[in-house]
Amino acid sequence: MLKQGALIYQTRCASCHGVHLEGQANWRERGADGRMPAPPHDSSGHTWHHPDDVLIRITNMPAFGDSLSDADIVAVLSWIKSQWAPETRRHHDDINRQAQQQSPR
Repeated sequence: MLKQGALIYQTRCASCHGVHLEGQANWRERGADGRMPAPPHDSSGHTWHHPDDVLIRITNMPAFGDSLSDADIVAVLSWIKSQWAPETRRHHDDINRQAQQQSPR
């Protein structure tokens, strides 16, 4: 799954989000066109601040339409997470646990 996620990320995501997950310059500021630049997915960004269900919804962005399957998205997110430091992964796991406890059953 990680190999598949890395391949999809490099071919579909890296041109905007960076080969090393670094995102675009000034990613917190709207560009002249009113759009936000692509954020980083490394620890300097906010990806790890969101539970998986939010990340899946965000990843299924309009630019891709239906071209990425749910399995593709999970593979990409799994690869991104595999690049995070252990402390960041633990924090993200905590965020997922909290989100699951708060979701209606």
